Amino acid sequence: MIELRPFNSLGHAQHGWLNARHHFSFAEYHDPKRMHWGALRVWNDDEIAAGSGFPPHPHRDMEIVTYILDGALEHRDSLGNGGIIKRGEVQRMSAGTGILHSESNPSNDAGTHLLQIWIEPAQLGTPASYEQQPLPETELRGRWRLVASPDGAEGSTTIGQDAKLWASLLAPGETLGYELAPRRLAYVHVIRGRLAVNGQNLATGDAAKIAAETRLAFQADEETEFLLFDLPPLA
Repeated sequence: MIELRPFNSLGHAQHGWLNARHHFSFAEYHDPKRMHWGALRVWNDDEIAAGSGFPPHPHRDMEIVTYILDGALEHRDSLGNGGIIKRGEVQRMSAGTGILHSESNPSNDAGTHLLQIWIEPAQLGTPASYEQQPLPETELRGRWRLVASPDGAEGSTTIGQDAKLWASLLAPGETLGYELAPRRLAYVHVIRGRLAVNGQNLATGDAAKIAAETRLAFQADEETEFLLFDLPPLA
């Protein structure tokens, strides 16, 4: 089963400083049929205006991955972490027992475009933590690059859930395969380009929920960057 989610069907919130698209129910966007996909709870496509951002706010018991698409993001948190994340880097924040943080666009003249992804943790009440990892484009070309995993394998950032987030960048006509274990779920998001997944066509910003498929075949129609999340079903 492959269920496509075109970009123009996403939940949309325009706040002036923030232009947000929601893959799953979030804030004022509510769809009882789109509450989560297995352990995946939130997938937001956010554009933050220059000099704007999210003021300090709390989180707890959630694994949060931020993938920068364009521009930069400045992070500050109650653990004392701080810095700027740019294109070619990924951020992970495990909220655990509780964390207060802010995220802002440090530029005075350019926007920031990012994906913010929330995953339900396998265990509640773990210590809060933060991690930032490089993600060079050269490591995505023509292959799978592990972005996040439960054990930090292959230089990936560590998340507290039995889930793996992969990234790839394919040239026009290039193909890639993936084996999905029984009962596992997948979520695919096209960052840019055009991609066929088992014959189903996706374009920039589109996504797809995948279940009961063991072999996934990806083919790029043009240069295409995309993400694949391999997920457990919720218990």
